[in-house]
Amino acid sequence: MFIMVGQTGGMPEMVFEYILKKNGIDPAADLTIDQSINFGLTAAAFTSNDADYTVEFEPFATGLEKEGNGHVIASLGVDSGYVPYTAYSVKKSYLEKNPETIQKFTNAIQKGLEYVNTHSAEEIAKVIQPQFKETDEDTIATIVGRYKDQDTWKGDTVFEKESFELLENILEEAGELNERVPYDKLVTTEFSQEAAK
Repeated sequence: MFIMVGQTGGMPEMVFEYILKKNGIDPAADLTIDQSINFGLTAAAFTSNDADYTVEFEPFATGLEKEGNGHVIASLGVDSGYVPYTAYSVKKSYLEKNPETIQKFTNAIQKGLEYVNTHSAEEIAKVIQPQFKETDEDTIATIVGRYKDQDTWKGDTVFEKESFELLENILEEAGELNERVPYDKLVTTEFSQEAAK
């Protein structure tokens, strides 16, 4: 089986291999994985390659389906658990000097989560389409619907310890993390907890 996943050390590749190992598959011995292609180019390479599978972000996955060049068969996000794929970081000094700005930013992200979790895929697609000019509204609705079905968006911005440790497990398993950092040393949830009230 030949699979394209993008370059070594990228999150898609690390999450994919973590899931394989979790399911008793040795990525090095049981499969042939091409990690030589820039992740943004894998969908195009997949259509002109002999690969059996590819790991894709949206809108490329849905684009392959709409073009008749592939089918989405699984979600790494579903199979991995809540991996904190998007996290916002600031220096401790900024956090201490600007708590109001941090709270306003966190409140805005919370409002966005509340919106996507209470509106239809079509409503969301209509609102966000101007940010994705290269993608038609129907495709965006398909993608958003898939994300909603997969429970992609959490209900709040709280970065739980379990998700933090999952991320460390993935990084460690991939050989990209030499030393674990305590959750309490890097993560603060006070702003997220306030925003979720």
